[in-house]
Amino acid sequence: MDSENIHVNRRSFLKQAAAGSATALATIAFPTIVPASVFGKNAPSNRIHIGQIGFGRIAMTHDLPEIVKHGFAQVVAVADLDAKRLAQGKTWIEKQYVNKETGKSSVDVKTFSNYRDLLNSKDIDAVIISTPDHWHAQPAMEAAIAGKHVYMQKPTSLTIQEGRMMADVVKKRGIVFQLGSQQRSMSPWPQFHRTCELVRNGRIGTLKKVIIGLPGDPAGGNPSPMPVPENLNYDMWLGSTPNVPYTLDRVHSQTDIGSRPGWLRCEQFGAGMITGWGSHHIDIAHWGMDTELTGPLEAEGRASFPTSGLWNVHGDFEVEMLYPNNVVMQISGANPNGVRFEGTEGWIFTSRGNVGVTASDPGAAKGGENKAFYASDSKILQSVIGPKDIKLYESPEQHLNWLECIRDSKKTISPVEVAHRSGSACLIAHTAMKLGRKLRWDAKKEQFLNDKEANATLSRPQRFPYGTQYVKGA
Repeated sequence: MDSENIHVNRRSFLKQAAAGSATALATIAFPTIVPASVFGKNAPSNRIHIGQIGFGRIAMTHDLPEIVKHGFAQVVAVADLDAKRLAQGKTWIEKQYVNKETGKSSVDVKTFSNYRDLLNSKDIDAVIISTPDHWHAQPAMEAAIAGKHVYMQKPTSLTIQEGRMMADVVKKRGIVFQLGSQQRSMSPWPQFHRTCELVRNGRIGTLKKVIIGLPGDPAGGNPSPMPVPENLNYDMWLGSTPNVPYTLDRVHSQTDIGSRPGWLRCEQFGAGMITGWGSHHIDIAHWGMDTELTGPLEAEGRASFPTSGLWNVHGDFEVEMLYPNNVVMQISGANPNGVRFEGTEGWIFTSRGNVGVTASDPGAAKGGENKAFYASDSKILQSVIGPKDIKLYESPEQHLNWLECIRDSKKTISPVEVAHRSGSACLIAHTAMKLGRKLRWDAKKEQFLNDKEANATLSRPQRFPYGTQYVKGA
């Protein structure tokens, strides 16, 4: 059987599999890879073909490097609405597949200025979404509808309503979803998994409090309107958010792809560090608290917000949330960056220590050593998890876990409902910070109790034709 026929038969297999019952599709994710016994483990047609949506700092320094190292996957396409970054993405990806002997790349990466055209490609099995926060939920929904598996950077959404819509579509379509909450995986931070396992098994007694440290963001940014670069589709970049004048500090650098982009500090496109890093630390807190599929009962917060300049996400802040079993979560920039679980018989603190994802990570040490894993008593850390104890999901690395789950039709370590709930807790905290008073939350209905002003934050107006409410097939 020649390679062309293998490719055709593989796609026919996938098409037939996808035509299965809606009930089965809602409970399991069909593999996009034909078993190795059919075509051979190393057959090119057996690889997971991946499209990269958004080529920026995170894609170049984190998401793609963790994918290209695995031989059973291959990045074959890239989409970006900035023509410069699109070209850079193609060059960067092809360079990763250069044969040392021939000096030629084994892949000719397809480029798309509109990610929807990438999703329409029958040659692509899965996508990585490494876009700004306001462009997370919609492409994830559209990818699921197109039958593509999804790895998506956190946070899940701008609003809780968006997140719920996305989670429901992903579950209905049965694709394999993974959130980039990589602190759950064993590499490079096994201490988070170990901490949560110890807490869940009562090694610090009854859990009473979780203390989280998150930084804020500075004010600044030049709000003066500038000409839109010819290489940037700025209207689409704004997406569902309001049409505002272009300025460099609102978008991303045109010369340094590795620098921290200005959109991270604009509430129009996200909520700041409460979702940026809160998605990581609150997710770990939920894991250790065993509240992954629910949320807080109450939230109260306060924060400082800039009064001048372009950037307007929160600075210094403090939030306190009450969870089931009277567990209190305290979040503040005044706390050490990390997560501390306090129980009746001791405490454990865990963080990334000196290991960051990017050079601008606030958790990375600027000098000296950051302790990443310690406790009130070292004996707690040495405790053995026995065969009858709770054993948490063990993932080697976040991207590899996603790939293996696609291959083996398994559930990822950060599935969509868990991802949505951790993202929701961040947004609840943000609403509490904005309103400055105690709020009560109904996790089942996903609404604030008797509070119209707070419930108004559950959604935002969406600028046609962009936004989750305009996704066809949802």
